[in-house]
Amino acid sequence: MNGFTLAFSEALALLIGFDHRVAEIVLLSLQVSGLAVCLGTLVGLPLGACLGVGRFPGRQVLVVILNGCMGLPSVVVGVVVYLALSRSGPLGELGLLYSPSAMVIAQTLLVVPLMAAIARQTVEDAWREYEEELTAMRFRWFDSVRVLLHDCRHSLMVAVLAGLGRAMSEVGAVMIVGGNIDRSTRTMTTAIALETSKGDLPLAVALGLVLLAVILLLNGLAYGLRLWAMRRYA
Repeated sequence: MNGFTLAFSEALALLIGFDHRVAEIVLLSLQVSGLAVCLGTLVGLPLGACLGVGRFPGRQVLVVILNGCMGLPSVVVGVVVYLALSRSGPLGELGLLYSPSAMVIAQTLLVVPLMAAIARQTVEDAWREYEEELTAMRFRWFDSVRVLLHDCRHSLMVAVLAGLGRAMSEVGAVMIVGGNIDRSTRTMTTAIALETSKGDLPLAVALGLVLLAVILLLNGLAYGLRLWAMRRYA
């Protein structure tokens, strides 16, 4: 119990004192995850909306695959990205392995299925409600996708926040492709794993508190946006 209390008190001291190690790791985590979510939004939301509106052969198979990829193991994504970016891989000449760029690629691949699946369900529900009106107005399918994406923009923020939460809490893939290099590719999750194994519990606890605060904030925002959207469109 004394060890826990000591580690917790020292962690609070690091946070209150704005320790530079904590700041560097937190800023890198936010930068990598934020960029991954931006890329995931550009790909995942339109992809999900197209599946929500489109009706074509093989659509159900794609929906099943997309939903299955929501639980895609991060280490599998890490290995695939590692092989692609390694010297013998097809993208090895880019020299991205063990860099923040490689971590962004891995996190983007993880968040796209999650965001697309949420967007698909949200847009499909709206399509069932407005299908007759949009059809009567002779909207083409991509026009319907555009209109529904705009109409559901507040609800789709839940998908964006869910993707950010997935990216922020991810550890396996970024450790594989980033290498957990100090002051270069060390994020909050990878640093927590490393510092705990080294016995530096105050730093691990401090980063854990920050990560927990971020995740709770994201979930609170997602819940609040959902309630606000339900009340607005009720």
